[in-house]
Amino acid sequence: MKVFPVLIPLVLVGLLQISSSAADSTPQAPAKKKTAAKKRAKPPAAAAAVSAAKAPAPSKKKPRYKPAPPVDPTLGDNVDGDDITVRRAAVEALGTMNGAVVAVDPSSGRVLSIVNQKLALASGFIPCSTIKLVTALAGLSEHVIERDTPVRLGRSTSYNLTGALAKSNNPFFQKLGNQLGYERVTHYAQMLGLGEKAGLDIAGEEPGSWPDKAPAAGGVGMMTAYGENILMTPLELAALLSAIANGGKLFYLQYPRNGAEDEAFTPQLKRSLELAPSGISDIKPGMRAAVDIGTARRAGYDPNEPILGKTGTCTDFRFSSHMGWFGSFNEVDHHQLVLVVMLLGTKTVNGPVASGVAGAIYRALSEQRYFVADASRKPDLPEILVTMPCCSR
Repeated sequence: MKVFPVLIPLVLVGLLQISSSAADSTPQAPAKKKTAAKKRAKPPAAAAAVSAAKAPAPSKKKPRYKPAPPVDPTLGDNVDGDDITVRRAAVEALGTMNGAVVAVDPSSGRVLSIVNQKLALASGFIPCSTIKLVTALAGLSEHVIERDTPVRLGRSTSYNLTGALAKSNNPFFQKLGNQLGYERVTHYAQMLGLGEKAGLDIAGEEPGSWPDKAPAAGGVGMMTAYGENILMTPLELAALLSAIANGGKLFYLQYPRNGAEDEAFTPQLKRSLELAPSGISDIKPGMRAAVDIGTARRAGYDPNEPILGKTGTCTDFRFSSHMGWFGSFNEVDHHQLVLVVMLLGTKTVNGPVASGVAGAIYRALSEQRYFVADASRKPDLPEILVTMPCCSR
């Protein structure tokens, strides 16, 4: 009897049971933990905070200030005796800004034009950084500083006089003023004509004023860097700049008002400045650099007719008005000109803006060949000078 057909299925079943039992008894490898990439989910608030931290910071927009309302700065001016060519250029450059322009011949002190005479002849305004010209001349004359002396103002910052004038660096002139002291600063400021009338018998002119002591807060440095507690008129700055331009002669400013006065005009010297022999020549590079690379870059137009100047920007809290100053002169062979621009208004007003006004005047006169020896002056024809806009575009 054959039993093989019955045994074969039984053997196969037994083998399958053994295989299954062996697989169950084989130890299983432990399950791998989740990688660090799959971290526990963060609460919604924390996730939002992380997202906000990673997001780029929004760019801060510079505040936009509204300009002051337009005005007619020529209102009430008496133009008799003015150089009409100069006045026309000044009126057009000033436009409808609230400000004044004074133009002077530095070789004689002859006032060529004053735009906004009521404002220019008033009792003075804070000079802002234009006072640094006085500080610089005092420091050089008292040998507290030389033109190329580096003054350390921080761990990695230093300026010499040329750079400090170009960039109008306040800490430099604060430090210099404190080294000079009130008495010496006052001596040179008064020598340069601050605190007294600049003009000779100019109707309506009022003087600025010089403080009788240093400010309680900040000391002399606040005067010599910011003009704190000082009142200066545009005419005083024009006379001071004329003395720098002509090499040290402080003339009385004279403003002929008719043909007879113009014919009888004779320069009147107020005083010769007792400064260091190289004092004026040492501040000129800084004044030139202010126009070339510094705070007065808007004034420059032609390297062959260089302009030297000093800006000033600050707030005159007596009027709650922002101020922009630019005092300047050009270095040309003929018809050298001193220009002082003073602006009042909102924070849209500053020294660089004032320098742009002066630059427009110099440029307009240059285009008319005003600074050329053989320039043929056009006859001064009567005209109406209008600064208020006639139409809107």
